[in-house]
Amino acid sequence: MENQKIIDNLYFCAAQCNHCYDACNLEHDSKMVLCMTNDQDCSEICRLTAQLMERNSPNADIFMKLCEQMCERCANECAKYDTMAHCNECAEACKKCADMCHENTMAY
Repeated sequence: MENQKIIDNLYFCAAQCNHCYDACNLEHDSKMVLCMTNDQDCSEICRLTAQLMERNSPNADIFMKLCEQMCERCANECAKYDTMAHCNECAEACKKCADMCHENTMAY
């Protein structure tokens, strides 16, 4: 996959995580703390991975692996709240991003 497409997908996933965090925060449900934490962590890792790729860092492959793991973790947690559209959207974006990271770890 072309680097710009990967970068765009990483930023899209980060945006979905931010949206999910904001929506979860409005729920005022203490059971969603882990979901919100994963949203924040996943967003940060996705953005950092994209930034490393943008500057062709030799460390991008390390972050791509970490990004895959964090996206899987976030997708799994968000999937627990399947009645909430924002969690479903985030889970879907994170799953796609994790798959993309997995496919491209060795290619980068």
